[in-house]
Amino acid sequence: MSAVEQYARAHIVTDEAQDPPAVPVALRYDPETDPRRVRIVLPGHHEWAFARDLLERGLRTPAAAGDVRIWPCGRVQAVMEFHSAAGVAVVQFDTKTLIRFLRRTYAVTPVSSQS
Repeated sequence: MSAVEQYARAHIVTDEAQDPPAVPVALRYDPETDPRRVRIVLPGHHEWAFARDLLERGLRTPAAAGDVRIWPCGRVQAVMEFHSAAGVAVVQFDTKTLIRFLRRTYAVTPVSSQS
């Protein structure tokens, strides 16, 4: 099985910016490490790992587990909220980017073959 790594652009939502600039984000999936989890890496090497099914659910309806919350925002955007001791990061993605990433992970490891 091979790992999936996809680079994307996302918007870090803050109180100050009306239209936040896009930042590079890495979406990672390594079935050898854990076939049930995906990783999101934000600028500054801030990384969160969470269940792949949480990402899938969060694209359809608000979903949360631990320090991660995901919900759809209109028809073409999704929001992820990451909580840490340093604070909260709110990141907005194009839904199609996250769907493409999920499809690539399922091509490597279908849900039925997760161990």
